[in-house]
Amino acid sequence: MEEISLHYAPRETGWIEVICGCMFSGKTEELIRRLRRAEIARQSVSIFKPRIDKRYSDDHIVSHSDDRLKSVVVDSALEIPPLCKDAHVVGIDEGQFFGMELVDVCESLANEGKRVIVAGLDQDYRGKPFEPMPQLLSIAEYITKTLAICMVCGNPADRTQRKIHQGDRVLVGAKDIYEARCRKCFVPPAE
Repeated sequence: MEEISLHYAPRETGWIEVICGCMFSGKTEELIRRLRRAEIARQSVSIFKPRIDKRYSDDHIVSHSDDRLKSVVVDSALEIPPLCKDAHVVGIDEGQFFGMELVDVCESLANEGKRVIVAGLDQDYRGKPFEPMPQLLSIAEYITKTLAICMVCGNPADRTQRKIHQGDRVLVGAKDIYEARCRKCFVPPAE
C-alpha cells in the first residue's frame, strides 16, 4: 500500500482509514505497520481489539505472521472513546466483530481530529458484506483492500472459505476453519 502523500494528507482534521479484505490477506499486518510508523513519528497511539478475538493473544493484536502490538481489549466500540482521549492515532482491529455503533464511534473520533485506522473483513464466509465494514468504507477518506492467495489455484483471493459446516455468522478461527479463495474457487455454503 502506498503511504498517504504528505501533499494530500489532511491538515488540522481527523480522518478514517479502512483496511479490508479476506482472511490471510495481511490486514492486521498492515494495521500494525501503520501504527508502528505513527509511534516512530512520536504520535500518541491507542490500539483496540474485540474481546471475542482470542486466537493468538488476549491483549495484543497479532497478525498471522506473528507481528504483534499491545492493545486494549473491549467488549463494545462504545468503550473506545473514553480510553483514547489523548491519542492522535486510534487503531482498531477486527472491525467486523463490533456492532454498527463502530461507525458512529469512528466518525466521532475523526471529528475530534484523530486519525482512525480500522482493519476488518469486508465479507463474511458466505461472501456477503460484513457489517459494519461496508458502512465504514462509505465514510472513510482512505481505503485499502488487501488480497490473499487462493489456497486452491493460486489466484489473488478476496473471499474467505469456511471449511467446516457451522451456521453462525461469527465463528472465530484461523487456518483450522478458514482459507482464502478467489472468486472462481469460492463455494458459498448451501443454506
